[in-house]
Amino acid sequence: MIGSSNPAPGLADGGLRFPDGFVFGAATASYQVEGAAGEDGREPSIWDTFSRTPAKVWNGDTGDVACDHYHRLDEDLDLMADLGLHAYRFSIAWPRIVPASRGAVNAKGVDFYSRLVDGLLARGIRPVATLYHWDLPQTLEDAGGWPARDTAAAFGDYAAAIGAALGDRVHTWTTLNEPWCSAFLGYGQGGHAPGRTDAAAALAAAHHLNLGHGLALQALRAVTTNDPEYSVTLNLHAIRGEAEAVRRIDAVGNRIFTGPMLRGVYDDDLLADTAHVTDWSFVRDGDTGIIHQPIDVLGVNYYSTTLVRSWDGQGEKQSSDGHKPADGGTAWPGSDEHVEFLQQEGPYTAMGWNIAPDGLVELLTSLRDQHPDLPLMITENGSAFEDRVDPDGVVRDAERVDYLRRHLAACHQAIEAGVDLRGYFAWSLLDNFEWGYGYDKRFGIVRVDFDTLERTVKDSGRLYRRVARTGVAPA
Repeated sequence: MIGSSNPAPGLADGGLRFPDGFVFGAATASYQVEGAAGEDGREPSIWDTFSRTPAKVWNGDTGDVACDHYHRLDEDLDLMADLGLHAYRFSIAWPRIVPASRGAVNAKGVDFYSRLVDGLLARGIRPVATLYHWDLPQTLEDAGGWPARDTAAAFGDYAAAIGAALGDRVHTWTTLNEPWCSAFLGYGQGGHAPGRTDAAAALAAAHHLNLGHGLALQALRAVTTNDPEYSVTLNLHAIRGEAEAVRRIDAVGNRIFTGPMLRGVYDDDLLADTAHVTDWSFVRDGDTGIIHQPIDVLGVNYYSTTLVRSWDGQGEKQSSDGHKPADGGTAWPGSDEHVEFLQQEGPYTAMGWNIAPDGLVELLTSLRDQHPDLPLMITENGSAFEDRVDPDGVVRDAERVDYLRRHLAACHQAIEAGVDLRGYFAWSLLDNFEWGYGYDKRFGIVRVDFDTLERTVKDSGRLYRRVARTGVAPA
C-alpha cells in the first residue's frame, strides 16, 4: 500500500512513480495557436477558408490571431521551461512552409520553426514536430484535396523540404495527427474543413493520408542527419458494445489506418463493409508497401470511449458519437447505416464527452496485445471545462485537475500491466482555437485571455509542473 515500508514497484510516498526516462510534455497545433495567418508569406489553409464560411464555426471565430504564439514565441518557450516540460509537441503549418503547395520554400516560415526548435533545445526541451495537423494549403484543396492522389505526393515533397531544414535538430517527427478526423470529419461528415460530405471521397482521403504518411517517412529518412525517432499519431477509438457493431467501427475507425501502416494491409472486412461506397480503385499496386514504413513509436490520442450496438434501420436512431452528420454526411462510411451510437454514463466534459480513464487502460493494453513490439506514447489527452478566473487571479480548475490525475493514474496502471508506454503529452498547453467550437471551449493547462492574450497557469498546470519535475503523479 502507498506509504508502507515495502512499497510496491512504481509507487512512491504519496504518489505514483513513473519509470526513469518517461516523458512529460504538452501539445499544441499550428492553426490553433500561432495566429499571424497572413504574415511572412503564409498562404491560406482549408481552415482559414472554412472558418470564414458562415455558420461553420461558433461565433464566426477564426485562427487569424489565436494565441498569437507566432509573435509571443519566447514568452511561450519560457512558460514551457517554467512548467518543467520534457518535450513540446507542435505542428508545422504546411502553407507557411510551401505556400503554393508545390515548389518554392518560404524562408521566413522555415525561420520561425527553426527559432522554435532552437529555443526548445536551449531550454532542454525535446522538439516533437508534427507535419500535418489539418491545415492543408487551400491551393491543394482546390486541386482535389486529400481524395486526390497528388496531395500525397505533395505531402512527401513538403516533408523533404522541412526535414532538410530542421532534420539536424528535431527529436521526433510525427507525420499525421488524427487522419481519421481529416478524412471522415473533413470529407465525409462535413463538420471539419474543408466541409465536404462525400463518403467515397472520405475513403479515398483516408488512403491518400496513409500514402502521404509513407511517402513522408521515406522523404524524412533521406534528409535527416540526427537519428531522430519517427511516429504517427492516431485517435484510436476505444469501442465498447455489441460485437458486430464494435467490429464495424473498429474497421473504419481504427484498422483503416493501423492495417496499412502497421501491417501493410487493408483488412478484408473493411473492404467488404465499404464495397457499396467505393471499389477502392484508388489503391494502386505497391501502395501498401509504401505506407508500411517502420516507426519508432505510435502516438495515441485519447479523450473518451465509444459505445455502439447494431441497428436494423427500424425506429429512431440514436447518434451520440459526437460527430452527428452535417448536411447528410457521415463520419462512418459503410457502417453508419448499420450501427447506433449510444449515450454513455457521465460525468462529461464541456465537450459532452464521457470521462473514462479505464477506457485508456483498455486501449493501451489492446494495442500492447496487437503490436507487442511497438512502443506507445500518449500524444494528446485532456479536457474542456468552463473555467473561470477567481478575484485573486487564480484559475481553480478542479475538474481538469481531477481529469488529469485520473488519466495519469491510468497510464501508470497500463505500465504496470506491461505496456511499453514512453510518455504523456497534455492537451493542451494553451487554451486555443478549438476548431468548430472557436474560442468557446478551453482545454489548456494555461489560460489565455483572448482579449489581452495574457497567459495564466491554471491549477492543472501547477499540478502538471510538479509531476513533470518529480516524475511522481498523485495517487
